[in-house]
Amino acid sequence: MNKLLIICGATCTGKTSLAVDCALKLNTDVVSADSQLIYRNLNIGTAKPTVAEMRGVKHHMIDIVSPDKNFSVSDYVRLSEAVIDKIDSENKIPVVCGGTGFYIKSLIYDLSYGHTPADEGIRQKYAEILNEKGKEYLYNLLKKCDNETAAKLHINDTKRVIRALEIYEISGKRKSDIHDGFKLKRTYSAFAIDYPREQLYGMIDKRVDLMFDKGLVDEVENLLRDGINENNQCMQAIGYKEVLFCLKNGDNQNTMRDIIKQNTRHYAKRQITFFKKLDGIIWLKPEDANCETVLELYNE
Repeated sequence: MNKLLIICGATCTGKTSLAVDCALKLNTDVVSADSQLIYRNLNIGTAKPTVAEMRGVKHHMIDIVSPDKNFSVSDYVRLSEAVIDKIDSENKIPVVCGGTGFYIKSLIYDLSYGHTPADEGIRQKYAEILNEKGKEYLYNLLKKCDNETAAKLHINDTKRVIRALEIYEISGKRKSDIHDGFKLKRTYSAFAIDYPREQLYGMIDKRVDLMFDKGLVDEVENLLRDGINENNQCMQAIGYKEVLFCLKNGDNQNTMRDIIKQNTRHYAKRQITFFKKLDGIIWLKPEDANCETVLELYNE
């Protein structure tokens, strides 16, 4: 297999542009590793790359799931590995681009949580429980069977709560008892762009302002009209949950903006912390973040 070329790191650091530059140079495809880009009709709040930004490069794992569906790491592994295998079979280097750390780790390591298959029937059952009885009831179900995992999850993180319940029901094992082995599946070279923190925060603020200019509130209202609500997994994404909360409480757009900016900054900090632990990752200064530098280091 060809070594993966991974462009990762914090939100708003120019990952897509760098990945496209590399893909064009290598005549290959980009495989998204972003847990929100998978959803159709979530475009503005996810900063989904436009056709112009893709510059003719084929992007996989984008717009593949209806917003009313749940999607797990094991789903991502199953679908993305098939794509990567196909790119490999064409003797091309897969370029993976995204900021969802667990997606990226699932591609390079043989993690045990990926061994428990998805069961749509079980997921649907818990989705119905969520809709009928709410997040607290669902969370308490997990506490009863796996209190250790529940303690690590927020009550609003219904996606992972359902996945933990699914693992328990299928395997009979608590997720907290499953120890990931971190056995390497694929060789890789990973790169992230290391902006000074205050500069990154300024870029995040500008992106959030642009999202509102493009119609983020209208996008959320359209999703609500289509039957999507706060119990759907996709609405847990930063940008969507805050707008939804403010719409319900009659808050103005300035309040929405401030909350989204703050939550996005916190998320970027968590991403940086996560990727600093990725073995062998190369942090590039913004002025060195170009495809020539990346490909030179990739080929060393």
